[in-house]
Amino acid sequence: MTSKPAVLEGVLERITYANEENGYTVARVDTGRGGELLTVVGALLGAQAGESLRMEGRWGSHPQYGRQFHVDNYVTVLPATIQGIRRYLGSGLVKGIGPRIADRIVTHFGVETLEIIEADAQRLAEVPGLGPKRTKLIAAAWEEQKAIKEVMVFLQGVGVSTSIAVRIYKQYGDASISMVRNNPYRLAADVWGIGFLTADRIARSVGIPHDSPERVKSGLQYTLSQSADQGNCYLPEERLISEAVKLLGVDTGLVIDCLGELADEEEGVEREPVPDPEDAERTVNAVYLVPFQRAEVSLSAQVLRLLRTGEDRLAAFQDVDWERALGWLAARTGAELAPEQREAVRLALTRKVAVLTGGPGCGKSFTVRSVVELARAKRARVLLAAPTGRAAKRLSELTGAEASTVHRLLELKPGGDAAYDRERPLQADLIVVDEASMLDLLLANKLVKAVPPGAHLLLVGDVDQLPSVGAGEVLRDLLAEGGPVPAVRLRRVFRQAQQSGVVTNAHRINAGEYPLTQGLRDFFLFVEEDTEEAGRLTVDVAARRVPAKFGLDPRRDVQVLAPMHRGPAGAGTLNGLLQQVITPARPDLPERRFGGRVFRVGDKVTQIRNNYEKGENGVFNGTGGIVTALDQDEQRLTVRTEEDEEIGYDFTELDELAHAYAVTIHRSQGSEYPAVVIPVTTGAWMMLQRNLLYTAVTRAKKLVVLVGSRRALGQAVRTVSAGRRWTALDHRLSGALRSGSGTAVPAEAAVAAG
Repeated sequence: MTSKPAVLEGVLERITYANEENGYTVARVDTGRGGELLTVVGALLGAQAGESLRMEGRWGSHPQYGRQFHVDNYVTVLPATIQGIRRYLGSGLVKGIGPRIADRIVTHFGVETLEIIEADAQRLAEVPGLGPKRTKLIAAAWEEQKAIKEVMVFLQGVGVSTSIAVRIYKQYGDASISMVRNNPYRLAADVWGIGFLTADRIARSVGIPHDSPERVKSGLQYTLSQSADQGNCYLPEERLISEAVKLLGVDTGLVIDCLGELADEEEGVEREPVPDPEDAERTVNAVYLVPFQRAEVSLSAQVLRLLRTGEDRLAAFQDVDWERALGWLAARTGAELAPEQREAVRLALTRKVAVLTGGPGCGKSFTVRSVVELARAKRARVLLAAPTGRAAKRLSELTGAEASTVHRLLELKPGGDAAYDRERPLQADLIVVDEASMLDLLLANKLVKAVPPGAHLLLVGDVDQLPSVGAGEVLRDLLAEGGPVPAVRLRRVFRQAQQSGVVTNAHRINAGEYPLTQGLRDFFLFVEEDTEEAGRLTVDVAARRVPAKFGLDPRRDVQVLAPMHRGPAGAGTLNGLLQQVITPARPDLPERRFGGRVFRVGDKVTQIRNNYEKGENGVFNGTGGIVTALDQDEQRLTVRTEEDEEIGYDFTELDELAHAYAVTIHRSQGSEYPAVVIPVTTGAWMMLQRNLLYTAVTRAKKLVVLVGSRRALGQAVRTVSAGRRWTALDHRLSGALRSGSGTAVPAEAAVAAG
């Protein structure tokens, strides 16, 4: 005979831990009996501080934490006491009501408060200090909260968090439950934060069969989407099928049939034979998500269009006296260009598309400044851009001219379309884009489409760094041997740069040599073999030792760059430890808990998704900033980004933000910091690769401190990145990629496709 579950009622005071992947939560509740708070653990994801809960489960004991209540399921109930109502309203559950306003409302209406808001919210205007505008806002928020609660109750069984429920409601409104019941796989495409696995869990709970074609097609698209997140533009068909079979647990034949159906759908997938990246004599049947295939075809065609056009907006440089021009430049800048720098300057000003690459200390920056100076001397209109705000700021300082992010340059609009494109090109004679290794396929396509015929495009970047976070390897593909795009690689390290341990060691690492770690003023190694201890030492070095010795601000000037997110020396753990030291909790410091994280005014944060709806031209994955305000009444947090733009986030949107005291090396691309601290431990063994360590070291302007194991450091230096991404841009540019008819794809048709 099964024992009846125990029941516990209480107000959720605070969440001390929440795993957003599986819903496991540790929280403290007040049962209203005047004693200490009780610990509850289990499936509480979705509950928020201030809510009154009726929980079913069982009592247990933890050897370290004592008596606990294990929750199997729960429902929210409205509080009945004045204290409970005040806590409930003041918790931020209802937008427009924070602790201060909750106190006024409950003081005025007493125990009838919730009934009055439910029956006639307009009566809130009776409360001193609440005008009609605020009353209307609170009434609307109350109604929305009720509707969201309905969706939450429905989704509770599959562990969907409150923030996701809010997003589902914002996307579908009153049709939310109907959509979730009848077409749950749409959620994965329509709602950010819901991937295939969550949609699949929901689908199972509403009775959709395991072998449903909709499930299989969604699984195929999810597999391609995951591959794109890892940087690939396509997957070979055989690999896609095998990965989908493993994911879905269905017959191979069913997956093949559903892939065929997807290929016939307008927004499904594209199949196309392309040369095998590992053996150009062979072909593989590439399967693309439609946007990536269209962007790759379009980008190659746009580059060829620019290269082949008869127009030239910098025609004056075709017959210039270069000796005289470079002499004038040397007098103006006070420095002579090296021969390969001269070649790069000539290339940028005489060819429509050119690439300049090279490592630190090789003179890329001075070469760019020289190109801009000469173009301006001929009264050319020059536009400067970079993928990130920090890189744009640096480019502006270097050239003395305004530079913007690529997103701002193109004026991206909600939905991701650009204000400037082929129909409305940018007004420029020369466009220079720095940190071009960060350009992913989709952004590069938008950019090149907006370059007017006859204008010159100079892409500048270090091809030995990690490729872009988004899909593609655009810079590497443009530099492919035998391709049509002219390029110069700067190799000579200038004498002044040779005095820098950061520059010297970057080149040593890139050449597969162990870095020098003794006798340098700007490059150090703190040896610690144990991964957990290395994590703690990293925090001490970044938050205390480096700021004290070098007079740096630990929040603004020092950045921890970790090879991976997870683990005791990963960015996730280090962020929690660094926050405790740099921005600790204080009674006077506003904060907001979201899932397992706490956001405070002063926190260093980063955006973790592209959101075209925010800010003037969207906010993009990797944009950093500082939390400057946190309003409990409006349930809103404000971030000042590195581009000096104030961006507001509703509390339900906080899963778009992550702390950035420590970030993964991948996320640091395009940024430069006065000092970087890099944990290099055996705990990150699988991630330790040469281009990863090289990228981290080249993020530092003045100082690098490595913390960890000599063995791990040796592994990173020795290990060359495993293979290329699945892309076909280089073949399209060289004309090696043929259409199914056996002829090269015409440039005009390709342009139309983009």
